[in-house]
Amino acid sequence: MQIEVATANVVDVYQVLVGVVTPRPIAWVTTLSPSGVVNLAPFSFFNAFGANPPIVVFSPTLRRDGSKKDTLLNLERLGEFVLNAATAALAEKVNLTSKEVPPEESEVSLAGLTTVPSVKVKPPRIAESPVNFECVVRQIIPCGTGAIAANLVIGEVVMMHISESVLDDKQRVDPRKLQTVARLGQDYWCRTTDLFEQKRP
Repeated sequence: MQIEVATANVVDVYQVLVGVVTPRPIAWVTTLSPSGVVNLAPFSFFNAFGANPPIVVFSPTLRRDGSKKDTLLNLERLGEFVLNAATAALAEKVNLTSKEVPPEESEVSLAGLTTVPSVKVKPPRIAESPVNFECVVRQIIPCGTGAIAANLVIGEVVMMHISESVLDDKQRVDPRKLQTVARLGQDYWCRTTDLFEQKRP
């Protein structure tokens, strides 16, 4: 199979991309609307891009009708967000928060989750998640128009909250305890429990 991107259906391109670029970690993002509604949504176009300062990036794509999602609108208005770790124990709730709900409704209530106040930013943290990164937006870069067009959000982490329950005896995050989940193609997910070690050369 060959796909010429310029003439291909955008959904077909998307399906190949998310089927090949795997596993994709999940940014489980809380933002705050101007009226104070807490928005919570997962994004699998996500990664960490630096440590000095700590930089994270994720992409709230446009909807299939080309409109902006609530997360993107909230980021444009307030410029703050919280990344919450998407773990195996919370996977069903992470998936549930991908549901499209009206802007005046909160996915936090829909998923039966609770929030706790952040320290440096206005959006709250998800209490059930063992790791929360408070972030401020450095830049939002629109990368296209129309259905599924990307919006690259570059955020700087200004506060980290890590539960003792996911740390090892050296106070480092233990992946065997954290057990994050990731997205694959179609409706497939994976767990980070199949571990192997290789020492760096």
